[in-house]
Amino acid sequence: MWNEIFMILLFTAGFLYWQSAQKVKEIALAATMRHCHKLELQMLDGYIAFNALALKRDSRGKIHIARAYQFEFSSTGAERYNGQIQMLGRRVESIQLEPYRI
Repeated sequence: MWNEIFMILLFTAGFLYWQSAQKVKEIALAATMRHCHKLELQMLDGYIAFNALALKRDSRGKIHIARAYQFEFSSTGAERYNGQIQMLGRRVESIQLEPYRI
């Protein structure tokens, strides 16, 4: 009986983590698209790829899950460049772009 309860709790925790991770990914994708649009860059493939996961403290000392995602963009349509977005919880911490041709 305890094994079944443990398995149910484990699957529930896994599902809740997955659901939270999908929401963070949606927020990161929207922020990346806005950032590229603001800089007049083309975000390629309309996709961000999960890159890293860590625990990190915010400015108030509260611990959050930090996630990093990679994406590709183009400034001229001919070359591909890499970018990375850092998320802290559900908040965008930073967006970095490789140097690109204007």
